[in-house]
Amino acid sequence: QVQVVESGGGLVQAGGSLRLSCAAAESTFSRSTMAWYRQAPANQREFVAAVTIGGDTNYADSVKDRFTLSRDNAKNTMYLQMNSLKPEDTAVYYCNAKGEYIIGRNKLPFDYWGQGTQVTVSP
Repeated sequence: QVQVVESGGGLVQAGGSLRLSCAAAESTFSRSTMAWYRQAPANQREFVAAVTIGGDTNYADSVKDRFTLSRDNAKNTMYLQMNSLKPEDTAVYYCNAKGEYIIGRNKLPFDYWGQGTQVTVSP
């Protein structure tokens, strides 16, 4: 069962822009800190940005001032606006939803990953 779905990747020239989206079911999205990670070939997966349920954001230094993360709780969707893209931003971008379900007195943590969307920035 797919819990989070990314979209919006593609090919862009350096200096260009792309917007990534990540949608999730309401039962998941409303309980999640949502985040983006990326993985370039031969590299480990790295943190890009995250947004809490309350809307607080955090960015990796490498993308700060170029990328903007937001969430639309009415649409259960997170957006990553990527501007001034560089070739080193080329990677597969993964959406992550992390939180917990509360059922009665039980807390059930979850940590869902999307399938990834390719972003390629040409020089």
